Amino acid sequence: MKIKEAVRIVGPETVRMLELGHPWVVADAYTRKWPTGSTGQTIELYDSQGRFLATALLDPEDRIIARVLDRKRIQPDRTWLIKRLQCAIELRSHHAGLNDSNAYRLVNAEGDGFPGLTIDRYADYLMLQVYSPAWRPHLKLITQVLQELLLPLGIYEKSRPQKTRELEAVSDSKSYGRLLAGKAAPKRLEVKENGLNFLVSLEQGLNTGLFLDQRRNRRDLMQRVKGKRVLNLFAYTGAFSVAAAAAGASQVTSVDTSAGYTDWAKDNFSANRINVRQHEFIVGDCLAVLAKLAQSGKCFDIILMDPPSFSTTAKSRFTTRGGTSDLVAASLELLTDNGLLITSSNHQKVDVAEYLKELRRGALQANCDLRVVSLLGQAEDFPYPVTFPEGRYLKYAICVKSGTFAERRTR
Repeated sequence: MKIKEAVRIVGPETVRMLELGHPWVVADAYTRKWPTGSTGQTIELYDSQGRFLATALLDPEDRIIARVLDRKRIQPDRTWLIKRLQCAIELRSHHAGLNDSNAYRLVNAEGDGFPGLTIDRYADYLMLQVYSPAWRPHLKLITQVLQELLLPLGIYEKSRPQKTRELEAVSDSKSYGRLLAGKAAPKRLEVKENGLNFLVSLEQGLNTGLFLDQRRNRRDLMQRVKGKRVLNLFAYTGAFSVAAAAAGASQVTSVDTSAGYTDWAKDNFSANRINVRQHEFIVGDCLAVLAKLAQSGKCFDIILMDPPSFSTTAKSRFTTRGGTSDLVAASLELLTDNGLLITSSNHQKVDVAEYLKELRRGALQANCDLRVVSLLGQAEDFPYPVTFPEGRYLKYAICVKSGTFAERRTR
């Protein structure tokens, strides 16, 4: 490719963002003047004065039309890939606390200099997820380099369809994963996290069954649950429930709308030799279940909720904005005084301040005093540049209930 063909001029706002270290070029009036290019093409970004800014991958059909690979002139060839992947591997070996885990994120997109691409390790297998089609022309080379560096048994790609909200309800039985290289994994592959066993699927479903970004938070939970009654809402495949039960919770109640995920959760309990009969599994809408539990006089010492950013069931619809406060209010009715309410959200477009407002609304609705004692995020293998605030997406708030406002005023 000739240098002239690769050149793209960006506008002053994009120049400012690139100079601040942001890795995206968002389509605007300036990018509409760019010459036609192919998806995955390596381009060079310049300001209107002809000053070189960065090398990027082009995605002409996307709102994020270019993603920065480097602030220098480079080609994403074998040498460049090896060097950048080795940096990611080294970070995990020194800073991620993975001694008792073989399931973790190896490459975290922008956080490791691969904007729009993630690579996860599940035991002896690797899973690529492509969030930008610009990486597709480079997948063959990436796969070859990963085989050389890490010698995995197999490498999968799990596709990320655009309309995941509509697909969510029917995604369990569909295969979104495909084998790129090596031998196929078992239908349910056993992996280890924090010394516990979990079953994952590298082919079926939009997700594998284990959200790796919560590893550190599950480890934190294990230090808090001994002898406690725990309620896990939106339990999914029960990873938090397994962590609580294994760490000595007196009883764990897991609630999810999906019978399939609930069965998967029971299998995860069994994979750790935890007797499922000593714990409770409820299939149903979380708000409806909370109402029934309140009517029956149930109470819990720890209530945890990790809902999806958006979900729809036959009878209700949940979104992080607005829905979180109702869940918090309903949960506080079942929480003992000085009990812990742990809430989590991975909604990238809801920042920490806005999320805490949702918790405040819920506490006011329940007439409770709720104090944040810890605010965590994603695990160490999910790094993000300080120049990319969007990378800090996970909010994990540990709060203490201190009775009602009325009780506090009469003390």
